[in-house]
Amino acid sequence: MERLDNDPIDTLKQLSSNRDPSEEFFHFKIENLIEEIQQIKKKSLQRNTSQMDYFTLWLHQIKTPISAISLLMQRDTKSKFSHQMEQELLQIENYTHMALNYLKIEQSGSDLDFVQVSLDRVIKETVKKFSILFIYNHIQLDYQETSETVLSDEKWLKVLVEQVLSNSLKYTPEGGKIRIYMSSAAEQVLVIEDTGMGIRSEDLPRIFEKGYSGFNGRIHEKSTGLGLFLSREITKRLGHTLKIESTLEKGTKVMINLTREPLIREY
Repeated sequence: MERLDNDPIDTLKQLSSNRDPSEEFFHFKIENLIEEIQQIKKKSLQRNTSQMDYFTLWLHQIKTPISAISLLMQRDTKSKFSHQMEQELLQIENYTHMALNYLKIEQSGSDLDFVQVSLDRVIKETVKKFSILFIYNHIQLDYQETSETVLSDEKWLKVLVEQVLSNSLKYTPEGGKIRIYMSSAAEQVLVIEDTGMGIRSEDLPRIFEKGYSGFNGRIHEKSTGLGLFLSREITKRLGHTLKIESTLEKGTKVMINLTREPLIREY
């Protein structure tokens, strides 16, 4: 019999259509099997959708106590641990937002609204969000205003810049430096460069894989394995491109090419 590398339902249908009178019984069995597979696929899809809806709802609900804790901490500034607690709370918020954005980007039909976006506004809002980490970890920021306007979705572009900057802050030690500037070598390429611990050369080919944390992530227990995967998926949705260069113990350079490529059509 010829080998068939198709969907199991298509394969069964082909087997069923090639019958002779002596195969009527097997045809009946095959038709029943096709129906059972279709029902299993339908139930699986419904179950996955239900689980996704529950997880999304849970993530939205957990944002409420996080906001409440943040407000209480703003009122109580006398605690000797307040600065440390603020940083930890920010990390919780970041992980929550990352999970929500991951769910949104994985779901088909994610809305995109392409407009002319002020890149400096996106960068300044992101730096402001992470200002506490810059201040308390004594990380120097070298930000050169870009004066660039790019065609993109502002909400998702901000998520992308936040994710990249969050990674830089996570792996840059106290007293380090982060630079944000436009590349002089290419048009509309935003560079976020740090003096962090860097990435091993053997890990670089896999850093965009979902769930891959690499050596640094495993050793320092800082990586979820979703951050760079999410960043790459966002750039695909926006029609931009993402490239990373890194040297172990010297730092990492992330280059976001904001010129438009053909959009992927997965949604």
